[in-house]
Amino acid sequence: MPSAHATFTAAVASRARVAASTSAPPPPRSRESRDDDAVARSPGAVGAIGSSFLAAAPDESASSRAPAAPAAPAASPTSPPRAKNAPGFLAIAKSLVAGGVAGGVSRTAVAPLERLKILQQVAGSTTEAYNGVARGLTHIWRTEGVAGMFKGNGANCIRIVPNSASKFLAYEYLEGALLSRARARDPDAKLGPVTRLCAGAGAGIFAMSATYPLDMVRGRLTVQVDGKGAKQYRTMTHAARVIVAEEGVRALYRGWLPSVIGVIPYVGLNFAVYGTLKDVVAGWYGLEGGAKDLDVVSGLACGGVAGAIGQTVAYPFDVCRRKLQVSGWRGAEALAEGEAGRRAAGTMRYTGMVDCFVKVVRHEGVRALFHGLSANYVKVAPSIAIAFVTYEEIKKILGVELYIGAS
Repeated sequence: MPSAHATFTAAVASRARVAASTSAPPPPRSRESRDDDAVARSPGAVGAIGSSFLAAAPDESASSRAPAAPAAPAASPTSPPRAKNAPGFLAIAKSLVAGGVAGGVSRTAVAPLERLKILQQVAGSTTEAYNGVARGLTHIWRTEGVAGMFKGNGANCIRIVPNSASKFLAYEYLEGALLSRARARDPDAKLGPVTRLCAGAGAGIFAMSATYPLDMVRGRLTVQVDGKGAKQYRTMTHAARVIVAEEGVRALYRGWLPSVIGVIPYVGLNFAVYGTLKDVVAGWYGLEGGAKDLDVVSGLACGGVAGAIGQTVAYPFDVCRRKLQVSGWRGAEALAEGEAGRRAAGTMRYTGMVDCFVKVVRHEGVRALFHGLSANYVKVAPSIAIAFVTYEEIKKILGVELYIGAS
């Protein structure tokens, strides 16, 4: 009768011949399987495997024992969640496309209100023609027609498409980075208003700084009024050349500081309020997928509230930006009514943000810091709402798995 050692050796040899004769390659192993093998090869795991093998195998010499298959280690309930893979180039490109389209669609939808707001900010108390939303839009329609309602929108879209694309992408990157940092300390950390506020502020600063010269040129083009003086700028390229030639390269960044200061609460609150409201509303509805399963109407409502809150806080900085952008430009004089108004508009100069605030309050009163706010309220709610919803709907179509408010 053959010994146990001979029987075991023959079985091992037979299995080896069967494995060698198999032509199909083994299926690829997952990353988790490779991680499990690595853990199983540690000294503690090998010792446990050896003990279980000795308990089940017949009494043999140590030199003839074959190792058993490694056992999968038990998952630790306290181990932190695996980090998500960084988005690839295609996901980033899709996100940029979605953000750019969202910005262009939202601004075109409210272009007449956007132009009225800027005219009110620049003209201020020097004219009555643009006071009030209905009165201002009627005046533009009668004096400049349909083209006047959308004047500067092409330049605005050229500016807002890269601005919106970079803003949304930067927000998602910063949001993910801040969340990952929080989960390194607390595995159960989730997105909150403070995280969204910080990510939104950083995204706003980045997008504003990257595209500010386009905003400067667009502001000048938008303020030009047909029938009041010679048309100084024809296109964005022509406007940029004239500004640089007459006022220097630094003029392209005039008003940057109040813009950056204003964009912190504006964009920060937009993202923070929008994402938080979506989470709250999704909780009310009991949606299993959370905020990303919210319907379009609810998303529009959340975006409208977010835009109104953010704009109210940041609006005086927006007025200051426009005042600085047209400071010393003779085209601003054409908006004023009467000789005294034109003289005041032509001689007014600002040395910086603080000087602008002081002079506006001194000469026009505190209310001047909120000129155009009524038109902006009518504009900002649908504009922000359309931008957010368009962005997320396009990402769904393109298959980008990144959603604002999804934690």
